[in-house]
Amino acid sequence: MLKDVVLKSLNEQIKLEHYSANLYLAMSSWCKVNGLDGSANFLYAHSSEEMMHMHKLFNYINETGSMAQVSAIDAPPMEFKDLRDVFEKTFEHEKFVSKKINELVELTFAEKDFSSFNFLQWYVAEQHEEEALFMGILDRMDVIGFDGRGLYMVDKEIGKLATVSQPQ
Repeated sequence: MLKDVVLKSLNEQIKLEHYSANLYLAMSSWCKVNGLDGSANFLYAHSSEEMMHMHKLFNYINETGSMAQVSAIDAPPMEFKDLRDVFEKTFEHEKFVSKKINELVELTFAEKDFSSFNFLQWYVAEQHEEEALFMGILDRMDVIGFDGRGLYMVDKEIGKLATVSQPQ
């Protein structure tokens, strides 16, 4: 069984991962409505990935003999200024998630919960990849720009990063 303080924090992370999935799903919808199919597909796939992160935490908690909790989450924003705004907010959100994962790692180490500490190392590596991914997307936007056909090209490049396509 997990110590109460660790369990509470892991359950909060479940909630955050669930929110992340909903945030990216909302962003996907905004992109789709605005004719940005590549970005819509990418964010839809990323939403699925965030759900997998949530499920991984959920299963880990239950495997320890503790009870994973599914909590109510706030609705994510549905309006964005433009595509750059979507991905700036995504990058900021991923940095926030990284901060929360690092706090969890610090907590499990302080509590001498080395099993949870070890489990969370996957999330540390994953967050490094997430931040690099979204920073790279913003860098592509800077290089390609949005003038002329730039928005079309940026959206097409982002679409190439999608690993799962939306159901039709």
